[in-house]
Amino acid sequence: MPDASLTSLSQHLLTPWHADYIQVVVAAGIFLLLLTRRGVDNAGILRSAMVFLLLMSVLALASGFTSFFGMPRTAEVLDSVAILLSGVLVIRLAGLTLFRVVVPRIGLHPPRIMEDIIIVLGYIAWGMVRLRYAGLDLSGLVTTSAVITGIIAFSMQETLGNILGGLALQLDNSIAIGDWVKVDDTSGRVIEVHWRHTAVRTRNGEVVVLPNSLLMKGKFTIVGSTDVTQWRRWVNFQVHNTVPPQRVIDAVEQALGMAAIPHVSKQPVPSCVAMDYRDGLIHYAVRYWLTDPLLDDPTDSQVRVHLYAALQRNGFTLAPPVLAVDLTTESSERDQQERARELALRKRTLKKIELFTGFSEDELDEIASTLTFATFARGDVITHQGAIAHWLYILISGEVDIWFETPVQERRHLTTLPAGRVFGEMGLMTGEPRRATVTARTDAECYRLDKKSFEHIMQSRPELADLFAHILTERSKQLVAVQNNKTPENHEQQKARILASIRNFFGLDS
Repeated sequence: MPDASLTSLSQHLLTPWHADYIQVVVAAGIFLLLLTRRGVDNAGILRSAMVFLLLMSVLALASGFTSFFGMPRTAEVLDSVAILLSGVLVIRLAGLTLFRVVVPRIGLHPPRIMEDIIIVLGYIAWGMVRLRYAGLDLSGLVTTSAVITGIIAFSMQETLGNILGGLALQLDNSIAIGDWVKVDDTSGRVIEVHWRHTAVRTRNGEVVVLPNSLLMKGKFTIVGSTDVTQWRRWVNFQVHNTVPPQRVIDAVEQALGMAAIPHVSKQPVPSCVAMDYRDGLIHYAVRYWLTDPLLDDPTDSQVRVHLYAALQRNGFTLAPPVLAVDLTTESSERDQQERARELALRKRTLKKIELFTGFSEDELDEIASTLTFATFARGDVITHQGAIAHWLYILISGEVDIWFETPVQERRHLTTLPAGRVFGEMGLMTGEPRRATVTARTDAECYRLDKKSFEHIMQSRPELADLFAHILTERSKQLVAVQNNKTPENHEQQKARILASIRNFFGLDS
């Protein structure tokens, strides 16, 4: 008898495993193989398929047990549920294979939301088929239950709005995966468009879920896509109204136009506009075009760095207070001490430079007191080849690159100068145009010496002209060497020419 019971139990357990299950397993295996061979990411797909197959197996075994214990109705229900799940599995894998393997091979790329909708419709159709097999007359239910149909439609209007909204957004190319969008206070990159929502990843790494109906009803801004390649940004600042606006605008536009700032478009060039007069200040805005929406704040910061350096070296001040009163004795003494320390630092810097080795302490004091402090941001053009500028620069921190401009090549790198070096001395001494372009390799700080500050010393000590002519001749030889000039000028002739230029520039022959 025990053997007969075991045989009967085995028969009941094997009975549910009819041909439908075998066909489901074979079809699932074929679809999974196609998806894997086409390189589709199948980790999640395989995991969900295994879950469905496991549920089917459990339900089939449960159907066999209930049948063995004399519960045929329960066994039939469990078998029906297992068949329903098997159909859902096949529909899902067939839909994924159709949209991710077959359709791309014929050159079509429908929106992902269409895949979701078609698969969901397949689920609904399969469910109606199973209900039909269960003996439910769906035609009579639909035709006689108008009230129920209206209630269902009313309750699902938001869901239907999301589905239709998502479909419309992708079919008319309003939005696509990879676009950068702004919706109210949310800004980020579209990472997925589903049948119910659109997912946006913000710059903070958060994923914001936006209902598709919200995108259809309201407005959203696309700041980056295949059609929108640049995004105009605004950087605001204020300068006191005693400074003529045109001077500020010219200084800022010239500096930003020549600077090499990552992710700032060269065309259109950055512009500066005066926005308003208020509270004793002129309010300005720098407008530039950003090429990578991901780096909006870092690029704004770099623009502000270059902006500050341009204003500082032109002697402008950012947004001074409208009313500032500081008349204490302590602050006056502190300012004097600070000026004394700065003057001593400038003198020590001048003593290290060959041009000023023969100067007296009084002459060094005079020059140090007239030096102008100038800062440059990395990428700034400090001097441009061919420009007329009667001053030299003493590099006190950072590095600068020397470039030679040629008609054939846009630029040829000559050398890099470290802190402690001098450049632009030929323009100060002879008034000749700049013979090379100098750019800031790193953020750099300089002292600038103008001809006006130097002229008094040259007038009182004309013998310095010969010393400077010798130094400038040696510097000129070095520049000619790095330029690969095959026919350098005769040394004595060049020295005589430079000496004559110095004497004429400072009026020492009169």
